[in-house]
Amino acid sequence: MKKNNLLRNSGLQSMIASLMCILVGLLVGYIALLIINAEGAWEAITNIVKNFMYYPKPEQQLKYLGNTLVKTAPLLMCALSVLFANKAGLFNIGVAGQYVVGAGACLYMALGLQLPWWACLLGAIVAGALLGAASGFLKTKFNVNEVISCIMFNWISLYCVNILLGGVKETTSPYTLRLKGNGPDALLPGVGLGEFFTKNQYVTIAIPLAVIAAVAIWVLLEKTKLGYELKATGNNKNAAKYAGMKENRNIILTMAIAGALAGMGAAMLYLSGYEQWDCGQTSIPGMGFNGIAAAFLGGLHPIGSIFSSFFIQHITAGGAYVDKTLYCAQVSDFISSLIIYLCGFVLFMKTAMNRGLDKADEKRKAKNNEGGKK
Repeated sequence: MKKNNLLRNSGLQSMIASLMCILVGLLVGYIALLIINAEGAWEAITNIVKNFMYYPKPEQQLKYLGNTLVKTAPLLMCALSVLFANKAGLFNIGVAGQYVVGAGACLYMALGLQLPWWACLLGAIVAGALLGAASGFLKTKFNVNEVISCIMFNWISLYCVNILLGGVKETTSPYTLRLKGNGPDALLPGVGLGEFFTKNQYVTIAIPLAVIAAVAIWVLLEKTKLGYELKATGNNKNAAKYAGMKENRNIILTMAIAGALAGMGAAMLYLSGYEQWDCGQTSIPGMGFNGIAAAFLGGLHPIGSIFSSFFIQHITAGGAYVDKTLYCAQVSDFISSLIIYLCGFVLFMKTAMNRGLDKADEKRKAKNNEGGKK
């Protein structure tokens, strides 16, 4: 009976379900590789899992671990954005658009206005918050479902940002100017602790800031009155209203905070100088959508999202080490996307586990009742 009670622990269930999804994802990915070309399937799947461990020298491993961490920080922020909205009963599929406007704001302020990094970071946070709040406002005032408004805002944001950043792009390419030479004050400062951090120029304060943000969101949701009100509004808006809570304000505030997190995530990536914005892109960056998978793989828990974000980025980066002579260039994206997709089944796994435990309890009770009658 104690074992059964232990298995009903939400945290343990999330961990077991996440591990099951990861294993299933890797297995399906391996089968796909076998079908495409059985000769190099095992080496390909192991290289994906190894990622930076693919390199024999410790210096190389540290360098590419740093590259993985650089993208883990914005992915974690997008995951926090999704789960924060979810706690209030909202599905923030607009995290991609909020990420885009955050990128547009911080890059324009850095390259066009020559502002320092902290101002650019704040600009990205405000831009994401305003877009998130707009979806919340439409939901509360005009009963527009947040999924619909967020999807529309995603595409509007992309093309508006492309136009905005067109004024600060390179003349010979569609990419924005490099921060190092055109806006050095906007580059996020490095951590400056130890050899690993000093030798990786892209490893900045974004990484510890993202972890701090995850802890702060956990404290806000679990230890504050505001967090209780937001969750109460998500569980039952009418009951929250009857209890005197301002449900409309809470919805707008939730979406604003979610948008701010996504916008901050974009600034963490682009202000590191690791990537340039492509002003000619016609598809929304995948970081926002990957944040949905990271949130669910982490059991919709801020601390769990730290580890799930690192894993998803680890797998995504590891896909680059697949042998391109045996597989086409897109197969690495296919495998990583497949694993990410299956990571979204964590809640399904938890539901299945609870159903199995319920059936086991019913059988045990029936057996005890029969024994009592005898």
